[in-house]
Amino acid sequence: MVERPDIAHISDAMRSSDTASAVLKADHWFAHEVLPLEASLMQFLQHNWRNQSEIADLRQEIYIRVYEAAIKQIPDKARQFVFTTARHLLVDRVRKVRVIPIEAATDFELLDIASAEPGPDHVVLARDELRRMCDALEQLQPRWREAVMLGRIEGLSRREVAQRMGVTEFTAATYLKFGIAALTEILYGAAPGTRSTP
Repeated sequence: MVERPDIAHISDAMRSSDTASAVLKADHWFAHEVLPLEASLMQFLQHNWRNQSEIADLRQEIYIRVYEAAIKQIPDKARQFVFTTARHLLVDRVRKVRVIPIEAATDFELLDIASAEPGPDHVVLARDELRRMCDALEQLQPRWREAVMLGRIEGLSRREVAQRMGVTEFTAATYLKFGIAALTEILYGAAPGTRSTP
């Protein structure tokens, strides 16, 4: 069971009567918009974070960040806001893990900085990710797949994608948008029935 994030550290200035109504609104919003996303959020975290013992803590930290932001202003799109917050938290955590204080490294050879070759575990993971991406691309509608391949893999601009596909820029952008959304659902397992199709 997920509890409401602890807001004891919120300053006394925020505990005014104006803030009391903001807290009530945030409580209602959090319970009705954020908590139903928990299964998808947990799946996202389990897929994107290796240390499974930290998943519950990551979820709580995401909830705290989301709740504190909601007290200031309720986001328009809860799902988008929660997953953006989750991505930012994971990036922050990765950055902290990669930072090594200079005092901690007395011998730079111990850091293994010179090794530009990925280890065998990284090679296996990269091949698995590539296989998953290829399988996901094959599941896309042909025009969506073509737009994603041209725009994201070959790095063409929207105008160049449109020219190569023989469509307008707006149509190319629409194909790209729906293709990326479908890829995201396939790869990260969005809840069934939530995908909007053109």
